[in-house]
Amino acid sequence: MARRKPMPAAASSAVVAYIDAAAEPARTRLQTLRSLVREEAPDAVERMAYGLPTWYQGENLLHFGAFARHVGLYPGPAAIEAFAAELASLHTSKGAIQLPHDRDLPVDLIRRIVRWRLAQVSAKRPPTAPNAE
Repeated sequence: MARRKPMPAAASSAVVAYIDAAAEPARTRLQTLRSLVREEAPDAVERMAYGLPTWYQGENLLHFGAFARHVGLYPGPAAIEAFAAELASLHTSKGAIQLPHDRDLPVDLIRRIVRWRLAQVSAKRPPTAPNAE
């Protein structure tokens, strides 16, 4: 099993502070999203970027944020295009998905988006040289 780098305490604390400062029901939804992203992308670095909780693994995988009527998930424009059919019932923009508080979180879809982003980022990495024997 690959060894994970420890998450910088300040970055993690800032993400926790952001989530804790959110009003309900956004706080609970953000906690769920955070757990989900950490499960699916355990090697990603959790930090704040653009004022939002962000997961970084070679590049920003995604961000999320709290709003009065929804939480926003920001996986980038390519993810919005790739999952357009499944996102049709939600309000989306170029790189954002609005997850309204009055609807259940589409947990399975979010998991698949995170996995898709990881695969997309991995595909961009140059191949590593094989170990010399």
